[in-house]
Amino acid sequence: MRRPPFLALILLPATLGIAALHPQVAPISPPTPTPLASSTPLASPTPLASPTPLASPTPLASPTPLPTPTPTPTPVPIVLAPASALVPVGASVQVAVGNTLGAVTLTGGNPQVVAVSYNSNTELLSISGLAPGSTSITLTDMRGISATLPILVAYPAGRTPQHTLLVRVTGEPASASFVLKRVADAIDASVSLRPGAQLVFSRSQIGIDTPLGVDDVLNLSVPVTLQGNNYIEVDSTVNLTVENIAAPRISPSSLMVSDFPERLTTDGVLFTADLHRQAPSRFLYFHYNPPHSIARRIVLRATNTSPEPALLQFIDGRGGPSPNEMEAGHLSTKRFLVHLVTNEGKIVQLPGYGSVNLAVQDLPADSIVSDLLQLRVLNGGLIHLLLFAQRATDSPSSLPKSDTLLQGHHAHARGIYSIPEFSYSTQWSVEDPYLELAVGQVPLPNDLVGQALSGDYGVLQNFEINVVNPTHQAQTIALYENPRGGSATGTYLIDRVLVQSHQVRAFTRYKLRSYVVPARGFLRLHITTIPDAGSSFPVRLILAPDDGSVPAGAPGSPVYTEAIR
Repeated sequence: MRRPPFLALILLPATLGIAALHPQVAPISPPTPTPLASSTPLASPTPLASPTPLASPTPLASPTPLPTPTPTPTPVPIVLAPASALVPVGASVQVAVGNTLGAVTLTGGNPQVVAVSYNSNTELLSISGLAPGSTSITLTDMRGISATLPILVAYPAGRTPQHTLLVRVTGEPASASFVLKRVADAIDASVSLRPGAQLVFSRSQIGIDTPLGVDDVLNLSVPVTLQGNNYIEVDSTVNLTVENIAAPRISPSSLMVSDFPERLTTDGVLFTADLHRQAPSRFLYFHYNPPHSIARRIVLRATNTSPEPALLQFIDGRGGPSPNEMEAGHLSTKRFLVHLVTNEGKIVQLPGYGSVNLAVQDLPADSIVSDLLQLRVLNGGLIHLLLFAQRATDSPSSLPKSDTLLQGHHAHARGIYSIPEFSYSTQWSVEDPYLELAVGQVPLPNDLVGQALSGDYGVLQNFEINVVNPTHQAQTIALYENPRGGSATGTYLIDRVLVQSHQVRAFTRYKLRSYVVPARGFLRLHITTIPDAGSSFPVRLILAPDDGSVPAGAPGSPVYTEAIR
């Protein structure tokens, strides 16, 4: 490492001390060689004088210490609670202001979005929402300290009912799943949503897990959320009272059918009829929106023609929307039969001259909807029924522009038919020829001007068969389905077991149920069915000895079973 220049100047005299500081010292001559044995030691050289020490530097005077500066106190900031404001259009909110000194001035704020005022006594900032938008307000006190409040003004996502909803059902008993669906429908119908907003609630929070018995009452409080982009979220609770009303089973006196025009090409009225208190009725509709059409909706509306309130009871089973006509018709029949067997239905109140939509079904392009209902006026006067098709963008509460019934090019049933049910009872011995029961065999005349009802769609058919075995051995028999008009699905209630058939071809035969009839014994079979809309009827039910074919539910069988309560 290189030494500092100052040290080099100090060391330089010490390096040159012999020649420069002591010139009187003679040079040392080389010694004369002598024998090694007696060599004389060299004289000691004269020691060098010690260098004169340098004078010590005078120490510097200690500097005078500088005074420690006094820290400037941090100003107390203005506090806003909350730190931002979310204001509904047409409403006001208040923001608490703290830590101000003296007069407070307000700057900023879009006067088209908000109106703002400040009360110095209460230290509250009041903000009224005038129109959707965002802005901000800056508050400054006499110290010059400021705080800015961001403000968003928006519409609430919707409104929830402030009163307790009354939901009335029938059922012996009403199943938990049915009551849950009715509660969910009631909540959905009672909430008003802004365009694009949605209703969110959890069915698990409704808390229905057991059937509701006749005359039982259930009180519920369901938390719901209304939300959507650019809307203020609404968190609320909907209160409901659910009652299971004791009501006798409906025995219809007529069948109303709307299947014309089956293929829709425009909007308008599809069916209209009056429902009398003394004449309950069943109602079937089946309609198709072809490909490349606009999205539509089917609405069934009931209107009270009297100034007095009316109570309407109805059972329904909806199918679709589906691109498969057989699937839509089968689901409708299945759901209706399941509800029918336990008298599971709905009761709605119609105010004087008021209206209620009994069914609202979306109908996109290339899809089919079907519904099967059973209706009765429990209390009140004449109820007018109106079935119509409308654009999906229209409000379900709006009315068709014309009362004229829509027409079509292909003949299908539309009318009122006086036979809604067939009942047949017989006895059959295992030694007799095969027993054949026809389903959908007899066309029904139309009480109105229009097409007869072929296939008995919507007609409930009951069969009671007493099977006897006069032999000394037990006999195995089976019940088969045998389509005769074309491909068909099937829906049957057989001894309170729901038996269903996927699509099967005409003139094929598949086993629905098998039985063992004891020797010299008997058994009784109960079969209830309704022809599935969208399938080709008639179908024959055949009672015969078991042929050993695969049973229902086995691989290779289109038939499957489902337990009902």
